[in-house]
Amino acid sequence: MSKLQSKVLSLPVIVAALGYFVDIYDLVLFSIVRKPSLKALGLTDKQIEVQGLGLLNIQMIGMLIGGIAWGILGDKKGRLSVLFGSILMYSSANIANAFVTDITQYAILRFIAGVGLAGELGAGITLVSEILHKDHRGWGATIVATVGVSGAILASILGLNFSWTTCYIIGGVLGFALLALRFGVFESGMYEKAKTSDHAMGSLKILFSNRNSLKKYLKCILIGLPIWYCIGILITLSPELGKELGIVGEIKPPLSIMYCYAGVTLGDLVSGVLSQYIKSRKRVLEYFVGATFLMVIAYFFMRGQRVSNFYLLFSALGFAAGYWAVLIVATAEHFGTNLRATVTTSVPNFIRASLVPISLAYTGIQALGIHKLQSALIVGIICCVIAFFAARWLDETHGKDLDYYES
Repeated sequence: MSKLQSKVLSLPVIVAALGYFVDIYDLVLFSIVRKPSLKALGLTDKQIEVQGLGLLNIQMIGMLIGGIAWGILGDKKGRLSVLFGSILMYSSANIANAFVTDITQYAILRFIAGVGLAGELGAGITLVSEILHKDHRGWGATIVATVGVSGAILASILGLNFSWTTCYIIGGVLGFALLALRFGVFESGMYEKAKTSDHAMGSLKILFSNRNSLKKYLKCILIGLPIWYCIGILITLSPELGKELGIVGEIKPPLSIMYCYAGVTLGDLVSGVLSQYIKSRKRVLEYFVGATFLMVIAYFFMRGQRVSNFYLLFSALGFAAGYWAVLIVATAEHFGTNLRATVTTSVPNFIRASLVPISLAYTGIQALGIHKLQSALIVGIICCVIAFFAARWLDETHGKDLDYYES
């Protein structure tokens, strides 16, 4: 094994990748079991669409709150504290989710799971970014993201073959099994050094009072808007939108997720490798946001197509939106060690929580009398345009030394 391989395939990278795998499994599971689980609770088809979107929003609000809390904890108490605490919380919530008997219990547990899920990716990427050499951390982040997003494929396969309750229990058990591996992971040396310095750790005051830092923070969030628009609206609501498009054949949510995330997995791999070879995060983000815009437009030109063609479009859409790895490592590279966990953990969850205003915009535009399809298209175009200009105005960070502090 080469020196590069031994560095990139170290235990912290493997554990972060497997942690994100379980994270993504649990994150998309609700979208997969939304219909059967809510039907089992006695909801009608109309209630399933409305209540399902509401439960997804509750989960995202939990992730928003958790992203801030786990991020601050990661800077104040260490990256490993988040990796242990977050997986305990969301694994417990998912096992309990298998035994809900009404919509209120479901909502409470989706919120708790959301809080727990919020800590996994940011803490993992922060740790990997700090322990790997600046020339290698892009490879490490690519491995974490590529392995991680494939967890959605497992969730889809299980969703097609097992009951929704069994799928929730499996997710929780996978999380607890991963805890054993985490006991062999060491803390970031860069963090240990920062902890003994005079710099404030995990300070929101530093982040929000510094205009330059706040601008960087907002740009990183805005670049991710199309990702969760695609997953939360176009994929999660594919049965409803597909019906309006006249798609021939039954659209099954587990297959929608599986085809989309197969594309996302490949997209994360290609975008990560490309960013290493052309030595640029910024240009790759521009390319992939532009490709996402084209795929969003293509989605609404699928009228009357067979369901198999619709699924293939989901894979192309997922590939275009597969720039998560590059975005998160770029986020980590934009901030000093004393704020890195706070930012890298909260940014992905602000992006995920952006589904709340995105879905409100989607339903709000419909309330103005505009058709469901046109409403979804308008929201998608707005997300992609905002993301493209945020990427255009982002600084280049490839190869940047991360041993510095925000003041």
